[in-house]
Formats: sequence, C-alpha cells, structure tokens
Amino acid sequence: MRRFRVLKGLWNYVRRISEGNISKVDIERLIEALQVSGQLSEDDFKQTLTFIKCEILNGKLPTRLCQKITDVLVDYLRTEKPEGELEMLCNAVLMALVSQSPEMVVDKLWDQLHMHSLPPRSLLAVVKKLTRSKGGASYLLPTWTYVLHHLRMVQGEDDMLTMCQVLSALAISAQKHLGTGNHEARGTDWKGVSIIAYLTFRILFNRWSFNGKPQVAQQVLAITGDLFSLMPSSKLKNEVNRLTQRLMNLMSSEVKPFYISQCICKLLTALAGSSCGRQNLECQVETITGMLFNLLSKEVQRSDDYSVENHKFILKAFSTLTWLYSDQLVVLMQKFAESNDPGKVVLALQVFTKVFENVPQTEELQCKVMNFIIMVIQKDHKPVPKALLHFIEKLGMHNYLDLPEGNSVIDYVIRIQSDSSNEEGIRIMCSEILQMVSLPKLLTLVCDPSYTFAFVLLSGIATEMALEIHSQRRTPYLDCFQDSSTRLISPEEVLTSLVVFSRKPYREKTFGANALRLLDALHPLTSQHRPIYKKVGQLWSMEIPQMLKTLDDHTEQSLNQEEWEDTLLWFLHETLVATKNDHWVQHLIRVVLARINYFSNDDYDAADKAFLYKVFGFSLRASSHEILVRTMVSSLLRTSNEELQQREGIAVALSILSTKHLEIVLKELEKCGARLTDNDSFILKLPEEHQQREWVLLCYTIYLSYSKIILKSNGAIFLHLNAILALVVQHYHNCVVKKDENVKLDYLNALTILTDTVSSQQHMAFQLEFPHKLWILACMVELIREEPLTSISSSIRQKAMTIISNFRMLRPLLEIEEREEILQTCLESVLCLPATEVLQKEASSPEEAQANVVLLNETLQSLQSLMEALVLETPTWMENCLELLDRWLNSQRIHEQERAMSCAARILDFTAKMDNFKMEIEFTRLENLVMLLAKHCQHPAASIRFQSSKAVYQLYCVLLRKKKMQRKTSGLREDDGKIEVYSANIFSQNTFEIAKAFAEFFTQTQLTNLVLMAEEDLTDSRAKVSVASAQLMSALMEERGTDIIEVKEIVENILYLLRLQLEHDTEKETLRAMCSLAGSNTHTVVPMLLKKPFPWDRTLLALWNVFGTQEKSTVKVLQLLIGTLENHSIEERTKRDSQPDPVACALYEMLSGSLCHKAIQELYPQLLLALLRHLHWVVKQKDPEEIVVYSKDEGPGSKSKTFDPKRCALEIVKMVVLAGSNEGVMVHADQHKCWDLLICPRFCYLGIMELISGIVKNCEPAMLHEMLNLVTNLISSSDSDQKVVARAVYAQLLRDQSVTETPGQDFVGNLSEWIKEPDRIMKEIGLCGISNLTAHPGNKSESLKSLVPLLTDLLKNEMRVSVTVQAVKTLQNLIRCGHGGNSKERDPVRITAVSALCRMLSRVCKFSPDHVLREEMHYILVPLLLNFQDNNTEVVKACGEALIEWSKVTGWSPLIRLFRDTSIKDPMLVLEKLCKYLVSTCKTQFLGELLFQSFGFLTSTEPFLQAAALNFIGLIVARINLKDIREDDVHLLKDALQKLKNDPVESNQMLVNTLLEKIEKNINSQPGSASIMSHMKTKFFNILCMNASPRKKRLFKTLHGREIMTPIKKKESQPDRAVAQWIEH
Repeated sequence: MRRFRVLKGLWNYVRRISEGNISKVDIERLIEALQVSGQLSEDDFKQTLTFIKCEILNGKLPTRLCQKITDVLVDYLRTEKPEGELEMLCNAVLMALVSQSPEMVVDKLWDQLHMHSLPPRSLLAVVKKLTRSKGGASYLLPTWTYVLHHLRMVQGEDDMLTMCQVLSALAISAQKHLGTGNHEARGTDWKGVSIIAYLTFRILFNRWSFNGKPQVAQQVLAITGDLFSLMPSSKLKNEVNRLTQRLMNLMSSEVKPFYISQCICKLLTALAGSSCGRQNLECQVETITGMLFNLLSKEVQRSDDYSVENHKFILKAFSTLTWLYSDQLVVLMQKFAESNDPGKVVLALQVFTKVFENVPQTEELQCKVMNFIIMVIQKDHKPVPKALLHFIEKLGMHNYLDLPEGNSVIDYVIRIQSDSSNEEGIRIMCSEILQMVSLPKLLTLVCDPSYTFAFVLLSGIATEMALEIHSQRRTPYLDCFQDSSTRLISPEEVLTSLVVFSRKPYREKTFGANALRLLDALHPLTSQHRPIYKKVGQLWSMEIPQMLKTLDDHTEQSLNQEEWEDTLLWFLHETLVATKNDHWVQHLIRVVLARINYFSNDDYDAADKAFLYKVFGFSLRASSHEILVRTMVSSLLRTSNEELQQREGIAVALSILSTKHLEIVLKELEKCGARLTDNDSFILKLPEEHQQREWVLLCYTIYLSYSKIILKSNGAIFLHLNAILALVVQHYHNCVVKKDENVKLDYLNALTILTDTVSSQQHMAFQLEFPHKLWILACMVELIREEPLTSISSSIRQKAMTIISNFRMLRPLLEIEEREEILQTCLESVLCLPATEVLQKEASSPEEAQANVVLLNETLQSLQSLMEALVLETPTWMENCLELLDRWLNSQRIHEQERAMSCAARILDFTAKMDNFKMEIEFTRLENLVMLLAKHCQHPAASIRFQSSKAVYQLYCVLLRKKKMQRKTSGLREDDGKIEVYSANIFSQNTFEIAKAFAEFFTQTQLTNLVLMAEEDLTDSRAKVSVASAQLMSALMEERGTDIIEVKEIVENILYLLRLQLEHDTEKETLRAMCSLAGSNTHTVVPMLLKKPFPWDRTLLALWNVFGTQEKSTVKVLQLLIGTLENHSIEERTKRDSQPDPVACALYEMLSGSLCHKAIQELYPQLLLALLRHLHWVVKQKDPEEIVVYSKDEGPGSKSKTFDPKRCALEIVKMVVLAGSNEGVMVHADQHKCWDLLICPRFCYLGIMELISGIVKNCEPAMLHEMLNLVTNLISSSDSDQKVVARAVYAQLLRDQSVTETPGQDFVGNLSEWIKEPDRIMKEIGLCGISNLTAHPGNKSESLKSLVPLLTDLLKNEMRVSVTVQAVKTLQNLIRCGHGGNSKERDPVRITAVSALCRMLSRVCKFSPDHVLREEMHYILVPLLLNFQDNNTEVVKACGEALIEWSKVTGWSPLIRLFRDTSIKDPMLVLEKLCKYLVSTCKTQFLGELLFQSFGFLTSTEPFLQAAALNFIGLIVARINLKDIREDDVHLLKDALQKLKNDPVESNQMLVNTLLEKIEKNINSQPGSASIMSHMKTKFFNILCMNASPRKKRLFKTLHGREIMTPIKKKESQPDRAVAQWIEH
C-alpha cells in the first residue's frame, strides 16, 4: 500500500515538473525516488534529468541538493551503466554540476571505495570534460593520478580508446595551462605533472599491447607527442632509443603515417627545446631520417587531411633535424640522393629545398651542395623532377648560380627549358631560374655558340634585364665585370656574336630580332670610351629599328639573305668606324679569329664560319692603320688552310679588305707566295711527305685569293694582273718541291680557279696587254704534248685546255697559225686516245676503269670548251675548226668519229647560241658538210647517229639565225616559228627531213652539186648510205626542184641508175625523187618520158606509176597530160591509130594506184571530160591488134604487158570515177550497164549520159556546176567527139534542179536546136534534156509549152524507134509537168500532149510492137486513167482516144470496145469496168505495179490527182481479196494511205478513211451465209490441206516499194541488142 502511494506521489511530481509547478521539497523527494531502481520509466527519467540540468545551470538548486544529485548520478552510472541518450543526459547533469561546484564532483569521482575497479566510460568522459573546464588546472594532477591508477587495469580496445581520450585531454590541458604561465594557480605541482606524464608514457609503451589495435596505437602516438613536452628532459633522452625502435616497429603496421610523423616531429621539437638529449638523438639521426624519408614517400592525397598534415609534419621534422645536426643531415640527404631510385632523389630534393634556408651558408656547404646537385643533374632523371628545379631556384636565391660550378646547373636548366617534350610548367620554372643569373654571366651564355639552341630564350631574358637596368637609370656597362675571377664576355665578343647570330634572323622565328633588340638594350657596351656613346648611339638608334622593320616586313622566304648579310656587315663596319679606336678593332678581330677556330667545318657551322671571314674583312677594312692591317692580314694567311672552307674564307676576307687596302693585300700575298719559290721556305722544313701538300694548299689559297680579289676590285686589279701572271709562271718554274704529276695537277687546279675568274671579268681588261699570257699558253701546250696518247691517267691535258680557254679574250690575241697549232695539238691529244673499252680493259680495277671513263669525258668537254673559246675569239673561224675535224670525222675508227662528231655538234651548238653572232660566218662548202653529216646520221653506231643529228640541227640553227639577221637587215619580217618545226630527234636517221630543212640555204650550184653527189652514192654498197642519198635527193627535188640547173642530165642519170637494179628502198626513194622532179620541172621531165619509144621498160612504167603517188606532182603531171589529150588534133590522132597513145599508157599507170585520189578529185570534172572525149574517139576506131607496151629483158620466155586502147581508156574512166566520186556512182553505173554502153561504138553517148546521171544523183551541186561551166563552151565545138560528149553531159546535168536554175543559160533554146538537127544522137540528147528539164520546170513552163508542137511534128515525121521512144517519154513528162499552174494554163498543155501521145501510139501500132515495147506501155496507163477523171470534157475526150490507141498497142481488145462504147459523160463507170476487167484478167503483181504507180500521185500537190489516185486505188482494192495477200504488202498499202489521213483537203480525208475502213473490213470479214455445198467444199479442202499452211500471194515485188518493176531478162547474143533492150525500157 505504501509502494502504491510512493508511485502515485512520483507520478504527481512528474506531472508537476511537466507543468513547471514544483518546489524544492518536491525535488528532494524526486532525488530520493531516483535512488530506487525502476521507480520511474525511462522517458520520465530523461525528462527529470533534463529538468534538473536546467535548474542547476540556472543556479536554482542549493549546494546540498547538488551534492545529493552528484552522489545519486555517480552511483547510478557505476551501477546501471546506462547507454545512449540516457548516458548523455547523466553526463550533461554532471557537467552542469562541475560548472557549479567542481570540487563536489571530483570528490565523488575519487571515492576510495571504487579505486580497484575501472570506472565506466561515461564517468571517464566526465573526467575528460572536467579537465577542460574552467579551473581544471587545479584538479589536473589528482585527476591524472586517478586516471594513471586505473590505466594499468585497462584491457579492452574500447576502454583503451576511452582512456586515451581522457589522457589526451589531460595532456592537452596540461600543455595549455603550462603554456599560459598559470602554473602557480591553485598550487598546481607541475613537477608532479611532469613525473606523472613520464609514468603515463612508460605505461602506454611498456604495458599496453598494440598488436591488432591500430586505432589504439594511433591514439597512443598522438598522446605521446603531447607527453614529450611535459616529460622531464633527463627522462626523455633516455627513452629516445627505445622510442625510435618502437616507432620503427609501428612503421610496418597499419598505423596511419600521420601519427608516426606527428610523434617524431613532436619528439624532435621537445628535444630541440631542451638542453639535453642531443647525444642520444644523434645516434638515431640516420634511423629517424630513414623513417621520415619513408613516410615522405607516401603520395600526398589533397582530399585527405591526414595525408596533407603528414607531409607538413615530416618537413617540419627535417627542419628541426637540420637545425640540430645540419652537417650530418646534409651528408645523409646527399647519400640518400645518390640512390638510383628517382623517387628517393625527389624526396631528398624536397627536404633539401625545405631545410636549405636553415643551414648556415658556408663555403664548405656551398661546395657540398653544388657537388650534390651536379651529381643529381648528371643522372638526368626522366621526367625532370620538379623538386630539382625548386631546389635550383632556391640555390639561385642564394647566388649559388654565380659560382663557377653554377655553369653546369645553368646548362642543365637551359637544356631542360629548350626541350619541348617537357611540361609547360617545368619550362616556366626554368625560365624563372634563368632570370636569377646575373647579366654579365647571362650574356656570356647568350654569346656562347654551344647555347645557340637557347638563344631566343636567353637573349629575351638578357634584354629584359638590361631594360630593367636602364629603367633604374643605370647603364649595363660590361667593363666592370672584367676584373672578376670568373671569365666573362667582353664587349667586342658581344658585338661579334650578336651580329653573327643575326645572320639567320628567322631561325626559331625571332632569332635576328632578339639579337638586335639585345644589342640595342646593351648600349653602350663599354664604359672605357665615353665618345663611343654618342656616335654609336646615333648610328644604332637609326639603323637597328630599320633592320627590325626589315625583318617585320619580310619572311624567311621573301628576305634576300645576301642583302641582309650585307646590311649586317655594313652595320658592323660603320660601328667600328664610329669608334675610331684601332685597339677596339684589333681586339674584335682577334675575337673573330678565335670564333673562326671554334667553329667546325660541318654543314651546320659552315655558313656562320664563312660569315665570320666576311666579318674579319669588313672589320679590318674599318681601320686606317696600315701596320695593323698588314699584321692582321699576315695573321690570317698563317691560319689553318687545310679545309676548302678555310681557304675560301681567307680569300673572301682578303677580297673584302682589298676594296680599301688593295696594295697591302697584294703585297702580303706576294710575300706569302714567296714561300712557294724561296729555298728558305718553311715548306722545306716540313717532313718530306708533307712538303708537296703544304705547297699545294698555299698555292691554292693564294690563287683563290687573287680570284676573289678580281671579282671584288671592280677592275682595279687588272693593272697588277700582268705582274700576278708573272708570279704564276715563276711559282711553277721555280717550285721548291718536286714537280711530279700530282703537283702539276694540283697547280693546274689552283691556276684554273684564277683563270676562270679572269675569263669572267676579261671584258674589263680588253684594252690592256698581258704579255705573260703567251708564256702561260706555251706552258700549257707543252704540258699537253707531254701527255701520252696511249692512256689517260690524269686530268693535266684537261686542265691545261681549260686554262687556254680562259685566256681567250685577253690581249694580245692569238694569230691564226697559233690558234691552228693549239687546236691541232689538243685535237690530236684527245681524239687519238684509245677507245673507252680499251681504257676500261687496261685498268687495274673497276674503280680505275670508271675513273678513266669519267676523266676521258671531262677531257673531251674541255676540248670542246677550247674550241668554243677560239670561235668566240674569232667567230668567222668556225668553218676552219670543222675542217680540222675532217681527219677524224672520216677516220676508220669509230671512237675517233664519235669524238670528232661530238666536237662538231658542240661547236655548232655554241655558234648558234653565242651572243656575238656574226653574219660574216660563211659555209663555202655547205653541200659537202650537209652530205657528210647526213651520211653519219645513218651510221651503225647509235652514239654517232645521235651526235650527228645534234650537229645537223645546230648547223640548221646557225643558218636560220643568219637568215633572220639578213632579213632583219633588209627590213623583212622575221619567220620566228620555223625553228620549232625541227629538232635533233627529227633529223636522227631521217635524211629526207635534213635535206628538206637545208634546201633553202643552198645556192643553185650547191644544190645541183649535192644532187649529183647523192646520185653517185646511190650505188653505195652500204644500204643505209644509198637510201640516205636517195632521200636527200628526193627532199631537195621536192623543196628546190625548180632551182636545179642540169635537169636533163639528172633525169638521164637517174634512169640509168634505176636500170642497174638498185636496192629496194633506194629504188623507192629514187622514184620518189623523180616524182618530185617531175612535179617541179613538169614541162621538161614529162615530155622526155613520153618521147621514149615503145615498148617501155620496167623503169619507165615504174616512173609513171610513182607519178601518181605525190599529190602536187600528180596534179601537175595530170594537168599536162589533160592538156595533151585536149589539144590532140584529128591529124595527130590519125597518125596514132596504129600506135598506142603514150598519154593513155601514162595515165593508166599513174591512176592505177590509190594515192592519186586527191589529185583526181582536184581535177575531176576536167579530167573526166577529157577521158570521156578520148574514150568516145577510141571506141569509134577499128579494133586494133593488141600492142606490146612493156616486156622484160630476161629472155624470150619472159612475160609481156599488152595494150588494148579501148579497154585501157575504159579502165582509166572507171578509176577516175571511183576516185573522184562516191560508190553510189559506181553502183548506178553497174546497175544500168554503163560500162557496156561506153565500150559500144553505137551507144557510147548513152553510156556517157547514164554515167552523168549517176554523178548527178550522187555528187554535190558544186561539182555539177563546175562541170556545166566546162561543157557549156564545148557544146558547139567543131570536134564531133568533143561536141557529143559535151552535149550528153549538158543534157544529163539538167536532172539536177540547181543546174536548171543557173543564170545566163538558155537550156530550152539549146535543146530545141539539137532536136531540130538531123543527127539521131543529137535528137535523142535534146529530147532527154527536155525530159530532164520537165522534172522541175520552174519558170520555164511557157518555154516548155512551145515544145509541144515541135514534138508533135517530130512524131509525125520521125521513123527511128529510139527517137520515137524518147519522144514518148518526153511527152509523158510534159503531161506530168502540165499540172503546174492554174487550170486555164494547164489544160491546153495537157490536151495537146495527150493528143500527141495518141498520134504517137497510133504510129507505134503500125510498127507491130514487140513484147518489150508493150511492157513499156504499161507506164502510160495510170497517168491516162487519172487524167481521164478530169472535169474538163476535152481532157477526158483526149484521154479516151489515147486509151483506145493504148489498148491497140497492148493488144487488149476488150478494152477497145469498152472505151468506144462507153459515153465519156460517165468516166467513173468506164473506170469501174476497167478495174473489174483488170482484176479479173491480170496477174496480181501487175495490179501491184499499177497500185504502186498510183502511190506516187498521192503525194502530188494537186488535190485532183490525189482524189483520182484514191478512186483508182479504191476500185482496185475493192475487187481484191486482201486475205489472200501477204501481210507486208497489205501494210505497204495501208502505210501509203495513212499519209493522207491528215490531208488539208477534207474530201480527201473522207476518201482515205472510207478506203481504210473497207480494207479493214475486207481483212477481218468472215464467210457469210453460203450454200451448203460451199461449206462442204471448204471443209473438204481443209481436210486435204490439213498439214499444209496456206500460201498467200505477193502484190508488190519488193517491200516498201524500193523496187517494183523488174527488168525483163532476155538472152541476146549481140551487145547491140542488149543496148536496144535498155533503150526500150
């Protein structure tokens, strides 16, 4: 019951607490309830604790209650050991109590009743917080003592960690209060704290085990670091070794490096702050250093605070060690840096950089550090460690780079910075380091050639430093640094180096600009000469900006390097002139000489070295001190000349200096040359094996110097040249060494250099005399003569000839005899040498063989150059040079010919191209030279052919150039393009082109002589020579045939030679030559050949045959032969009746080939008319016996060639027609039996007309008009043959409409006159012409009307069938022609023509016409039937009468009755009956002929004729069963009608459409209601013909109407009958 009341009371307390209504009595009661376990729930308990904490903090509870609460809570924590939030609330209440009365809590914590058990973690936490409370220092020692008592009891890891937290708080609090100086407060025993700290350290490291407890170890290390500052120094020093060992063990555990490094750092700090312990620490320095390096090797993780702090503690530890043991640590770090592990090196450098400032900077340290850093640099670790650069930067801050050993460090930094493969950050660091170098030393580096690769960088830094000095109003003088122990650069060296570096300004883009800017920034260079400042300053301030602008305005490609170097040299020269100080010049020149010796001779340094020699010359030229100049020149000549570049540099320097001090330079060279001849020369003091080489090198240097001086002196040296030549001769004759072959050759090489230059500048000395020239030439000739002719082992003769060539224009000039002697000697010395193969064979090795070949070629080149020199000296002497070569050009040795020909080609080439070409150059024997060269172009040896072709071409160029000069002198226009027509390749093995090219340059005498010479070589045994001669002759006759003098003699010679059976190609070319000669001398050659008597031999026939192969010649010969045919009189023809016509024979041979077609086409009308006239005459003659025109001379059994005049003439006509026209003419002639007619005497004129008809049909109108113009003048000729041919051609030409429209021609009048003539042939020709004219009457309708009465009268009186037939055809055409114009004009013509036709038919009927004539009458039927449908009754009447007569002629008597009995008033009824009769009685093909004739009228322009034709076709087709007609014929019929479907005449359209519908209906109709019998017959027929396909009829004989009428073929025995049959058709 009491317990219930207690609980109820507690619940009321709690409720009042929540409401805030509670008294102190209530709180006491509540505290009592707390002592009973389980009296309150956890939430109520928490709420109660929270309330009590607030009350305590607010100071509302008395001390008694606070003491009671303290006792309750401490006991509760020890007994219940709460966790989580409850534990935190309990601690919070205790801490609130501590803040109010700490003594109360401390007394309760140190209760002796609980000293033998480990307090709970919650109370330890209170102890930890207690030490941090205000006034905690007073309870520090008791608290620590209490904790130390329980420290030995700790076992578990969690307890250890909790205890470590307490100890850490105690140690930190002790350090804090110790650091504030409040150790006297509250009577704290700090000595006791120190002892208890030491005891704590001992327990932690001796009693506690860290195995598997890394967190505990980490906390212990952290605590230990704090304990070091509290422990007694005497105790701490004794623990160093043990602690170091324990730390070493922990290095391999899982302890974070941060705790170890922190512990070490605090240990070192504690020891450093005490006065003892260094000795014990000293023995562990190496171990500790090793541990620190090991810890430092861990990579720093910036995101990990422990890692970052670890790195800081390590560096701080090293700093402390360095302060304690600097020497020992430097040694240890240096030893560590000697490792091959780059990582260790980097660590050492990092430490060194950190501790370096703490080390006393002694000389010993400097030495050690520099050795150390050099050792690291030499290892050249990759990639470059930044730590190294940081350390070097640190060294630079302490001026280590200015030490002598600093050069190695600077060199390393420069190379690192210049290496583009390094990171940008590293290169930036290097640049910053270089900025720490002093300006003088930096300039030393800038000007050092070995640092050229870093010049841009170093010069930029130096420029900035110099400008910075200027900005401080100071001047960067360099003289103040000269007294330094370190070798620094002099001002002269700076100037020289920067000028040299500026030579290639665009190297690395800004090389030159940097050098110039640095030079400008350094001004003035010296402080010893104050006047320099003003004059040089003015020069530099003006020139350097200009040079910089030049560089800005150009690029490496656009900058003229030579001009830029001249600018730099002038700048240097003017600078030295401004100084006016010979001492300065002397010092600078010595610098230049030293720099020259520094540079190597490789390609990289060669240009700079050559430039330095120029610098020497320009620098010394600035001095006016003769002694200084003489001394420096002597020094230069005594420098090394082993290399060619050195010798050239010396020569260039002296040439530059000679422009101001020429006499001094020449004097020094003369003194130097005295060593070559002086018996006391230093050369003789050398070992014998070196004497010759030294003599040669000195000689080479001297002569090269002379050469350069000549080029530079602008002619001034030529006043001294004779003296120099005298020295040259003296050097050789008085040579102090043995003159063997090598010395001679080297001397000549050196002399060649001098003479080459003299040759190039001899125009300046042309007015001066140099007598010693002749001495040198004589010496050279003697050297050439001494050379053997059986071998070639040296280039002595080559060099000697070159030297002779070089003296060509120096006076005195050579006499002609002297030139010939020199050239003859040289030619014999070179051309007579053995062949190349022999030289190679006699060589001892392949290398020697190759060298001999090369030397021979070079010697030959020198000989050719000598010849050029002699020609240049006297151009008119060129032919003499060629004459001297004649001996070797005609040599029997091929190699001598080849060399001589190459010389000839070379001299001709030179002559053609030389500048001073003279018109006086003559070739008096040009024909001999061309003949010789042309023969050699056919030489078996390819090399000789090649050289000969070149020689020919160059000779042609010479002649052409001379011709141009002559034309220009005469004021004529130049022919510029002709030279490009020819080339050496064209002339190679092409004699024809050679002769063609040179033909214009020969005189008539030379031309004739050359032809005669060529004739002599036609019988040469060498085929190529004979062919070449023939080609030469052929080309000359083609080009200049008219200029040949002895034509008849040449023709007779050629005929004689052709009969000698020449080689085939030679004969062919000879015939071609004769053809060209005949073309150019036609009136001489052709009559000669025509006069040759029959029988002709093979040669003459071949000549006539070849006359047809060249168009020009063929035309001329044909024109002559045509004229001969046209001019033959009747008497001449009568005389030739018994002899073959030579003109016909000649034409037959000429035109038998295919090459004459163009000539025939050109003369076609005229030639054809002449041949037709000749043929017409020939066929009328009696058939003569065949006459032999050619026979071989081999014997009686040989074959002969006979001549048939008729067949020959006909064949000629065929050949002309085939060549002059197209194939259509030949086809027409064959189809119409033209050739049979032409060969027939009676009908030859008809053959001519048919041939002309084919020509009209297939040829162009232009040709027809040309032919008309020719025959118009012949139609009234007195020659009957000519008249017949002309009129036949005239009449047939009228088949072409354009001919009938020719103005000024009275065609109708001429034809009507011919009809009136009694001759049958003339009548037929006239009628044929009128018939042709009616095909296209045009404006001649009125004239044609007038012919009808004439034709009517002709038919009444003419009895000859051929004339009558032709008249019928003419009238038929007149009927068709009459449909032109209006009906009033047309009908009378038609009526008259039809009536005449009727009368003609009545007459024909009396002659009893045969079958052929009746067939011909079929063509008249359709026109009559169509006109029979005319509306004009008179026309119908006339047509009816004509149809009656037509029926009588054809023998169709039923039609006679039809036409008589039927009234003309209904012609359509007559037409229907006629068509019915025709379909029922005629063959299908005859109907097709009638239909096809009517198709032609469908295209008429007259609607009446179209309608009549449609009516006729409709009447025929309506009565034909089209199902029995072949489909292609039906299609042809329908196609003809389809063309009128769109006819403009509507009635015609209706007729066509109706007719087409009937055709379709006829084709598609089925059998209608027929009788049963007819069906049975059909079925029976089908059974019988089951296996047979129905055979349809053909309506038209050929498809598409190409050929409907087929000629009737009959066998006739006589040709006249065949011709008659053709006429009837």
